[in-house]
Amino acid sequence: MRLSIWTVLLFLGSAQFASGQSSGTAKVVSENPIAPDPAASSYTVLGAAPGQEALVRAQIRAMRPDVYPVRVLFVPHWNYIDTARTFRLHVPAGYTSAMFTHLPSRSVFIDGDRYVSDDSLGYWLAHELGHLTANSASENDADKAAREYRKRLKVAGKADVH
Repeated sequence: MRLSIWTVLLFLGSAQFASGQSSGTAKVVSENPIAPDPAASSYTVLGAAPGQEALVRAQIRAMRPDVYPVRVLFVPHWNYIDTARTFRLHVPAGYTSAMFTHLPSRSVFIDGDRYVSDDSLGYWLAHELGHLTANSASENDADKAAREYRKRLKVAGKADVH
């Protein structure tokens, strides 16, 4: 059990420090005077198909959460179950879990095999971001914070339609 916990923590910790090689010279990509919000792009999306990653990033950008995740991980169902067990995830009676947040590492885990639709992804992602904002494992606290995020997501969706 301890080995699997340390393995997961090592995996999560190494993603922050991994980087590619660079020549040491910086190149200006854009002359845009308005810098993007660094928190909005500072998280990593792992294990997602390109379309899923784009969707997650667009939804998080629309929600503008108070606290951003460090990483969002799409994992196969077997890995999701194992990780949930390792982190001792408690699912209230009558609930199922297609995603969960590990607060200490600010990681959102998504069961890639139970990914249903784009709308449900945004709905439940707002809930997980609510856990981060409230810094609480409480479902009620997360739902309170998620209400505002869902409103923002809905407004952004209507703006895209028009």
